Amino acid sequence: MINRIDLRGRDLSARELVHVLPRAELGVEDATHLVAPIIDAVRTRGADALREYAERFDGVRPEHLRVPAQALADALNDLAPDVRAALEESIRRVRTVHSAQRPQDFTVRLADGAEVRQRWVPVRRVGLYAPGGLAVYPSSVIMNVVAAQEAGVPGLAVASPPQKDNGGLPHATILAACELLGVDEVYAVGGAQAVAMFAYGAAGTQPQDGETLCDPVNVVTGPGNVFVAAAKRLVRGVVGIDAEAGPTEIAILADGGADPGHVASDLISQAEHDPLAAAVLVTPSVELAGAVEARLVDLTSATKHSQRVALSLAGPQSAVVLVDDVEHGLEVVDAYGAEHLEIQTADAAALAERVTSAGAIFVGAYSPVSLGDYMAGSNHVLPTGGCAHFASGLGVHSFVKAVQVIEYDREALAEVADRIVAVANDEDLPAHGEAVRARFL
Repeated sequence: MINRIDLRGRDLSARELVHVLPRAELGVEDATHLVAPIIDAVRTRGADALREYAERFDGVRPEHLRVPAQALADALNDLAPDVRAALEESIRRVRTVHSAQRPQDFTVRLADGAEVRQRWVPVRRVGLYAPGGLAVYPSSVIMNVVAAQEAGVPGLAVASPPQKDNGGLPHATILAACELLGVDEVYAVGGAQAVAMFAYGAAGTQPQDGETLCDPVNVVTGPGNVFVAAAKRLVRGVVGIDAEAGPTEIAILADGGADPGHVASDLISQAEHDPLAAAVLVTPSVELAGAVEARLVDLTSATKHSQRVALSLAGPQSAVVLVDDVEHGLEVVDAYGAEHLEIQTADAAALAERVTSAGAIFVGAYSPVSLGDYMAGSNHVLPTGGCAHFASGLGVHSFVKAVQVIEYDREALAEVADRIVAVANDEDLPAHGEAVRARFL
């Protein structure tokens, strides 16, 4: 069912490891060629294109691209009490963690009359995407919205695919989560077309849309499939993005003391997202590897989405990787740069401190990725496809920008004037120095 890669006795560099470790065959680069026409159509034809793509990809032509306020209120009123309680608890925990992420302004006084200040300013408007294809994710609404709210963003819009069995509106639980969070600008738009709508805006073509359906945003965030990730890559520069959060990944570094049932269950928990989801076990224990493989067979046949899980586990993006020892395994998972990394070893907390490339790290037997998906308080919108080598997970920092404020008086400028002139002349930019000299003529 799942492939094996044996790295024992192989002294590979980090670069070489990247090439031998499993990844999905359909990458973001491939998908960009497929989504480019979608982005262009939405940019030029607005709501008409959005409805056409909804009919093509989601099987329904929405009457309302922007969700009516009454539909949001009704969704919350109809929400099962236990689900509402769970969403409220998730919101509370995520808000508590993200409120601590707010960066602090600072002031540095370099000399009398010479001051540099830095303040953090939220972007004006953001577009937040919540997937709704193979599964629906009210939890992603929470992760996106709470982070933006705690950053102080004044304008928030959410998009999620229209559902045929919900009258062309997004899934009812998505709508309920938006209502719980006080978000009233919600769109029944999915996939790459939602990213395009956020990046370029969209004009309405029916009375209920109004003259402008959706104004452009400054930042687009949220997880999605490889096509959403490709669309975000193509609009980067027109808008900011969080990261190319494509099909989910889990890597587990485990030694012989790990429980094979826990490990197998955690691999399956992420494999059920998508046939392209990656599930990777890295272990020095041949015995654990064999036991996990056996448990995967049993658990896959018993789980609800068994076909999807089986495709994910059998795909080229998933594998059991044998290593010489835990130290070797640490090198491997760092080279892999997983979206989610579980460490189920002796001294797991100490090992976690040494990891440099992972979207989020889950330490010990009682910190499964599922905890982070819903209730840990951390954010589950994380970089995939190796982007964890240079990108962070979603957070308050995703929605703010640093503005530097420089204030010198006459005496403070005079103190450094000759040095500014010297550097400006050396760079053959004499007018820079002359701009300083002009203040002392």
